This record gives sequence, structure tokens and C-alpha cells, in this order.
Amino acid sequence: MAPDFLVTHSGGFHADELLSSVILTRLFPDARIVRSRAPEWITPAGDKIIYDVGGAFDPAAGIFDHHQRGAPLRDDGQPFSSFGLVWRQFGRDYLNATGIPADDIDALHASFDLDFVLPVDLMDNGALSPAAAGVLAKLTLPVLLETLKPVFDDREPGADDRAFHDALAIARGFVEASIRQAAAKLRAESIVLRAITAAGDGRVLELPMGMPFRPAIVKAGADHLLFVVHPRDTDWCLTGIRRASDGFELRADLPAAWAGLTGENLAAVCGVAGATFCHNGRFIAAATTREAALEMARIAVAHALAPQRTGVAAP
Repeated sequence: MAPDFLVTHSGGFHADELLSSVILTRLFPDARIVRSRAPEWITPAGDKIIYDVGGAFDPAAGIFDHHQRGAPLRDDGQPFSSFGLVWRQFGRDYLNATGIPADDIDALHASFDLDFVLPVDLMDNGALSPAAAGVLAKLTLPVLLETLKPVFDDREPGADDRAFHDALAIARGFVEASIRQAAAKLRAESIVLRAITAAGDGRVLELPMGMPFRPAIVKAGADHLLFVVHPRDTDWCLTGIRRASDGFELRADLPAAWAGLTGENLAAVCGVAGATFCHNGRFIAAATTREAALEMARIAVAHALAPQRTGVAAP
């Protein structure tokens, strides 16, 4: 039976119950959010789901708190917040409700838990400090969501609840966008894997459109690939492949002579009619046609592999 009430605590709010509310309101749109610490509200009953309050964890009874002694831990010993507990219980149902293909639900549930839910859990429990983000500390999602709380001297009745619901709409946007992006990466993976097969031993991967490609390249062990070519609007792109997900170093740079050139100047230097642009950082270039982009890629590959002929290891 669907609950009539989604109960969380009153007063100031944090990312974990906001994000839990995103999941629960999607699954139970007719339920009313109640923010209270009153015993009659935070005591389990068949018409409620209670989260981030109540001092107990009992999915069968519909209560998902993590503040009590003996609160549940992940298999690796890391703590849950209410968000992690709600995601573990309801996340697959949420993904199904958003139209994710059944074959992708388990993979997406796990990746979203690792990339999005776990950091919120850790920060809420004090196991991870926003300071770990360095100069970006104040721009982490949990911190940004908490900036939406009323200021300390706003004593207008109902200010906390109004702020909570305003913040809930924003939190919902982040969750839904993150799910869309993660689902798109899974769709892209299958396309890229097929393109890798088609490329064989070639050094250039041709894709039908711009899309995330590095994860599939790594998954396939396609270490021989150096560049990616794909259409973009009315032109074609030639892009390098990063060596690591957390850095900017490429497997191979575009030729130094192309850096920062555009139009006729670039076409004259690289010898390819239709070459239009090369970024000064040498990680992306553009051309007017597929043929021009592929010829630029061929030249870039030859340039990248040229040190092999002199006994120097290739990039």
C-alpha cells in the first residue's frame, strides 16, 4: 500500500533528506511530506515512510534513520545516511519509474550509488569533509543545498518548510539530470564498443555523433586508439583521448604546428583542404567534411607514431 505521508525531521535541512525526498516523491506523488519530530509522526505506521529521523532502521516498518547506535553500514563498513538507505531500498523502483531500460537498472543503480549517493552519505556522517574538494569545497552539492536554508535571523513562521520545498525542486533537478547523464553513458557505451570493433587495429575511432567515449575504450582495452572523429552540427571534430579519467594528458597530442590556427592558415600548414580549427591545447580540431577530418586524423597519427622510427617509444 502506498503511504499517505513521507515524514522527515523539522528545522534545518541537509542534503540527505532532501535527496531522499526526491526519490520518495517520485514513487509516491500523492503522499504529503510532513516535517516533524513529534512522537506521533515519527513512530512507524502503515501509512508512513519515515526517514532521517526516528532513531531506527526497519525497512519493513518503513523507517530509515541512521543516527542511532548500531545504524546499518555498507558492506565495506562505510556509513549510510538516510539517502543511502532510501536509495538501497527504493532506487531500482525509482529508475524503473523514470523509464530506464530494465537491462540497465542494476548497472545504473550501482554506478549512481557509488558516484552520487556515497559522497552524500560520507559527508552527512562526517566521514568526508567538503574541504577534500579544496577550493571547490563551497561548491559541493551538499554545501550548495544547505545554502538554501533560511538565514539565522529569518524567524518568519514556516520559513524552514518553504525553504525545504524550494530546495527540493533544485535537488530533484540534480538527481534527474545525473540519472539522465548516467543512462546516456550506458547507451553511448554500446555504440562505442561497436565502433571499436569496426575500427579493428586502426588508430582512429569514428563515431556517429559526439558522445562519452573514454569509458568504453578503457573497458574494451583498446589501448591502440589515439584519436576520435565524429560529426558535430555542420562540421566534424577530431579529438584526442585522455590517458586517465582524472587528468588532461592525452595518449597523443595533435601536431604542434597546428596549435591555435584556424581557417586558411591551418589548411596551409596541415595540407588539408577543409581544416578549420585546432585548439591551442592540441586536444581538439575541426574540419568542414568527414574526409578532411579523417585526413587530419591520419596525419596526426603519423606524427604521433613518428618517434618509433627513431627508436623512441611512442606516446
